[in-house]
Amino acid sequence: MDAFRLLTSYKVKYSILFSLFIFTISACENDIEKVKIITGKKAIPVEKGKDVEILYSDSAKIKARLLAKELNRFAEKQPYIEMPKGIKMYFYDSNQKVNSTLTSQYAKVLQLPDNNIMEAKRKVVVVNEKNETLRTEHLVWNQKEETIVSDAFVTITTKDEIIMGDGLESNQSFTKYKIKKMKGTINLKK
Repeated sequence: MDAFRLLTSYKVKYSILFSLFIFTISACENDIEKVKIITGKKAIPVEKGKDVEILYSDSAKIKARLLAKELNRFAEKQPYIEMPKGIKMYFYDSNQKVNSTLTSQYAKVLQLPDNNIMEAKRKVVVVNEKNETLRTEHLVWNQKEETIVSDAFVTITTKDEIIMGDGLESNQSFTKYKIKKMKGTINLKK
């Protein structure tokens, strides 16, 4: 009888352990975003590059050229590219001539299925063919719509004046723009 009790005791212990194991597995969650929050880990890039050049084209014509000292591509639910050391971007007209440039100390491109949206931050500067200069701390470029917008404070310097405001909407060549909440204009004397 002692052997029977011993065998039954082991069966009960193993049944309890097995039940606890099943309960633990069923309580686990594999949502990557929640796991990242719990573990405190950042996303890890799937690709890294230095001194990178990206060409944006349409119908075999270059629309924009982006240069970055460092590039990290992330394959998250919403894929994106991060350029933590800044960018220099050239926008081209239909004759393949540069008609504006954009520089910033940081940029992030959201890679949408049919569009790219780039967010530029820190010391963002856009210069057009007429040497008019836009300065701001935050700007968004929409590749598909060929627009740049900002809700941050902006300063535009032309040959005759300095215009300030809170926000801007413009075409990517920075030739047609609208300043939101204009704060002032300073006329420059020669």
